[in-house]
Amino acid sequence: MILPVLLKDSYGRAIRDLRISITDRCNFRCFYCMPQEAMEWKPKPEILTYEEIIQLAEVFVSLGINKLRVTGGEPMLRRDLESLIERLARIEGVEDLAMTTNAHFLRGRAKALKDAGLNRITISLDSLTPDRFALLTGRNELTQVLDGIDAAIEAGLSPVKINSVAMRGINDDQAVDFARFAREKGVHVRFIEFMPLDNGKVWRREMVVPGEELRRRIDAVYPLERVKSENLSETARRWRFADGAPGEVGFINPVTQPFCGHCSRIRLTADGMIRTCLFSAVEHNIKQLLRDGASRDELIDFIAAVVEKKEDRHHINDPEFVQPLRTMSCIGG
Repeated sequence: MILPVLLKDSYGRAIRDLRISITDRCNFRCFYCMPQEAMEWKPKPEILTYEEIIQLAEVFVSLGINKLRVTGGEPMLRRDLESLIERLARIEGVEDLAMTTNAHFLRGRAKALKDAGLNRITISLDSLTPDRFALLTGRNELTQVLDGIDAAIEAGLSPVKINSVAMRGINDDQAVDFARFAREKGVHVRFIEFMPLDNGKVWRREMVVPGEELRRRIDAVYPLERVKSENLSETARRWRFADGAPGEVGFINPVTQPFCGHCSRIRLTADGMIRTCLFSAVEHNIKQLLRDGASRDELIDFIAAVVEKKEDRHHINDPEFVQPLRTMSCIGG
C-alpha cells in the first residue's frame, strides 16, 4: 500500500496537527471546562495506554502528521509522563511536540520534560489575581501556577504560551494586566474567545469578548504591531509590542472570526475516539479497532475515512447549533 504524503479531508485541507488527550482527569475545576461536583472519570481500562498512544501516533505521523500536542484533562496527572514524551519525540517525522497544562506540577518537572524532547508548552491561566483565580478554577493555587511558568521559562521551553479564556464581566478587565505580564516574562499570551463547551451550559453570546475588542484595549496602553505569518492554519492573530519589549499577545477568535477554512487539526481523546472538530457531534472509535487486533493498513484506512468526514466548519453562529455532549476536559484541550 502506497501511503499518501498528507491526510486530506474532502475540502482539500491537509491534516498536520494531532492533539492527543491522555487523561480526562484534572486537579482544577474551571467552570467552562469541568463540573464543580464530583466528576465521573473514565475507568482506567477505557483509557488508552502509553503503548496504544505510541502505536496510533506512529500511524498518524506516517500519514503526514508532523505536529503532536499532548493534552488532558491535566496531562501531568498521568504517571511517567516524561517517558511518553520521550517516545513521542523519537517518532521519525515529528517536527513539533508540545503540551498544554495548568502548570501546577511544572516546578521540578519542566527540565525533565524538556530533556525528554518536549519542544513547547502552553499554560492555561485565566486570571492573575488570587481571588479571581480561585473563583475560576475552584482552587487557591495561583502561586504554584506562576512558579510553574517560571520553571518552564528556566527550562528553555520556548516560547512559553499562556492561554486565557476571556469572559465578559468575569476576567476581561485583566487584558492589559496579561499584556504587562507578557512583557515582563517574555511569554506569548493568547486570549481565547469563550466557546460553548462548558459543562454547566452557562455560555451566552453576551459573555463572548471579541478578540478585536481586547486588542484595542491593549493597544491603547501598549501599542501593538501585527506579526505576519505564512502559516494559514495558525489559529492566533499575533501582535508584538511596538516598543520592542519582549513577549507577544495573540487573539484566538473562533466565535467572531472563525478560522475553519484552514483547519489542520484532528483530535484523539483519552478513551480512544477520533474527533474531527472540537464541536463534532460524532466520534470515531479507533480504540476498539486497535484492541480488536487491526492491522496497520486497517488503521490507516480507518483514519483516512474519518478525516474524509471532517466538517467544513463549526456551527457556533448558526441558530440550529447544538452544543457537544462532552465538555473540554473530556474532549482534550
